[in-house]
Amino acid sequence: MARPLIHLMENKFKTKANLCAEYREKFGWEMPTLKLSRIIYNDNKLLFNNVENIRTTLRKIEGKAGKDKTTIIRKQMDPRPLNPYSLPSSDETIYEPFIIKDKRLLVLSDIHIPYHSIDAITLAFNWAKKQKPDAILLNGDTLDFFGLSRYAKDPKKRSISSELESFKDFVNILKKTFNAKIYFKIGNHEERYEHYLWMKAGEIIGVDEFDISNILKARAEGIEVIKDKRIIKAGDLNIIHGHEYPGVFSPVNIARGLFTKAKVSAMQGHNHQSSEHSESDMNGKITTTWSLGCLSELHPLYMPLNKWNHGFAFVEIDGEDFQVQNKRIYKGKVL
Repeated sequence: MARPLIHLMENKFKTKANLCAEYREKFGWEMPTLKLSRIIYNDNKLLFNNVENIRTTLRKIEGKAGKDKTTIIRKQMDPRPLNPYSLPSSDETIYEPFIIKDKRLLVLSDIHIPYHSIDAITLAFNWAKKQKPDAILLNGDTLDFFGLSRYAKDPKKRSISSELESFKDFVNILKKTFNAKIYFKIGNHEERYEHYLWMKAGEIIGVDEFDISNILKARAEGIEVIKDKRIIKAGDLNIIHGHEYPGVFSPVNIARGLFTKAKVSAMQGHNHQSSEHSESDMNGKITTTWSLGCLSELHPLYMPLNKWNHGFAFVEIDGEDFQVQNKRIYKGKVL
């Protein structure tokens, strides 16, 4: 991950130091200092006296020149990758959690616009307004993307463009109702879009105008999109949509199934069922997992008989500590 490189200590070295820092960023931290010094010298012979002069500047950038008064730049960088055997470069993915630093978080899962429940969302909004959240997490499957499903599709259902317009209207209402930051987690239904491109239009993958994040932001300015099945951290609470752990199941409830896989305090949506499971270890530390209800229709044509319920959650975060209210909606009441 890129990190800030330089803090200039003496203005007279500003030009040389910045130039060396730019080369270091361009060629990467894994390139040997001497080799990079020679490249810089060949490109800038009028600025530097010799290769060793450049090497000294680079060593200061890299924090290898000690802490005496001649140190120009302090480093803030990842350690140089260990590769003593000169193995070929890797496309390994660095998987890091997404950190939410807000204190009062409203979590809304599985809205499935435009097949949302107006009654359930209204009750959730009425309850949440009193809590005054400073952030809202749309925790996956906010959109349904029915038209991109790999299953047989009912031609009478709404088009993708219609779904996106409904999403735009929904976010505008969300902004008017709450003065809060909005996070948008990509769920398995939003992933339908990317899967569709892979199968039908692979040639345009990588074009900015067709990126799902940009499509969403064009209709909901200011939202922050969370992709790549990243875990969301709210203090010590881990939040996922649920498709990140395929096959979470328990004959007791979804929360217990999540516990058996995660082994940490965690929350998920995806299964449209509210549940909670707690266990303590031999030292008395309690670990709790939650599954959330949905805010979509409860009896869709493709699965009219199910165990779903309406619900949402509210999380209060204080440093690493957190408190969860996992709310159910039943017979017109928030329970």
